[in-house]
Amino acid sequence: MFKAFLNAFKVKELRAKLLFTAGIIIMERITANIPCPGVDPKALANYLHKIGGDDVNNSFMGLMDIFSGGAIGKFAIGTLGIMPYISASIIMQLLVPVLPSLEKMVREGESGRQKIHQYTRYLCLVICLIQGAVAAMAMVNPSRLGLPTPDVSLTTHSGGLFICMSILILSCATMVLMWMGEKITEHGIGNGISILITVNIIARMPDALIQLFELVRTGGGIGSMNFKPVHLLILLMVFGLVTAFTIVLTQGQRRVPIQMIQKGYGNMHMQSGTTYLPLKVNFSGVMPIIFAGAIISVPEMVLRWMPYTFTRNLATYFSYGGMPYTVLYGLLIILFAFFWVANQFNPIQISDNLKKEGAFIPGIRPGQPTSDFLDSTMTKITLAGSLFLLALAIFPMFLYNSFKIPFMIASFFGGTSLLIMVGVTLDTLSQLESQLTMRNYEGFLKHGRLRSRRS
Repeated sequence: MFKAFLNAFKVKELRAKLLFTAGIIIMERITANIPCPGVDPKALANYLHKIGGDDVNNSFMGLMDIFSGGAIGKFAIGTLGIMPYISASIIMQLLVPVLPSLEKMVREGESGRQKIHQYTRYLCLVICLIQGAVAAMAMVNPSRLGLPTPDVSLTTHSGGLFICMSILILSCATMVLMWMGEKITEHGIGNGISILITVNIIARMPDALIQLFELVRTGGGIGSMNFKPVHLLILLMVFGLVTAFTIVLTQGQRRVPIQMIQKGYGNMHMQSGTTYLPLKVNFSGVMPIIFAGAIISVPEMVLRWMPYTFTRNLATYFSYGGMPYTVLYGLLIILFAFFWVANQFNPIQISDNLKKEGAFIPGIRPGQPTSDFLDSTMTKITLAGSLFLLALAIFPMFLYNSFKIPFMIASFFGGTSLLIMVGVTLDTLSQLESQLTMRNYEGFLKHGRLRSRRS
């Protein structure tokens, strides 16, 4: 593997792409560490330390802090991160099958896709303005998020001026990050947006390792037990198993055999062949977890914002890790897994394409029977994939609730963080391997090959 990386730097084109990507990543990490003007970093750090890290982290806000690479905890200029763009992209993808005008743009080809991409940028800006306003108002008055009122002001400017300035800075920073991601896609390696999110997640790993080291050093409690080196060994083994499980879930697919019909041209005959139609077990990727997490966070935020005691008490039922939260979260993951497949997987179109190309599934007649078979097969695969995805998503909650593993550590044992890291890493390595193979260099594996998420 190390030899493959060295070979990548020997190729001028790949070396330029890798260095360009590294430069963009460095600039992105700078945005996650420069506090917004008007914020008192010392007062904010003391406030977060006083209320307790896990009380803040074990929520959807904690997940967003991981995605932003710790920017939320510093209220940095990159606090919103790239997630507004991800949200806008998801919304546009869901609207395409619903709105005929957008579906027509897709059929127009490259020009139509460019228009949709431009609409996505506009929607991203709107989301930035809304989220920036919420974040700025929460800094002025943290009690809006149900957090304790700080002893001293967290900002050095007046409320109105600070809110307007923060909205502008946070929104501009996110738009710049979006541009950076597009430049990585254009001049660097892989999907730039995904790489930026992965880098932010990895940037939080040192904090998790420090917490883990502190548990070993101090013998902190895990449930009713004291943390010992043997527990560290068990955690590392569990992490390896969960990572392997995640790779299997990401790479798993059902290969449906496709038979090509023998064709004749004059005196020449084309031999029939067999290929495969790969149906991914986790077709929807990490989207169901993101959707479910975003939606389930809304009731708690709304109830905490209401100035009534009973609504704030009711909000505790939607707190991270509680039984109502876990049950609703799991149901939403399964629901969105099927919803995503229903919107993105079109068995009728696949059946028509196979028929036009003179291909068929052995034992299945072309046309409607093929469409019904693909629909039935994909439904079964999606059910299995969604259950595996559900197990992976709630495993960090299990560690946090049952063994009192700190949220920062538990979040890397499954859920969105691990899925994104594994998926993007495999995708990037697959693209590098294909580039090396084209230039007669060895890839990362001596036997077999890496499959990207798109293969």
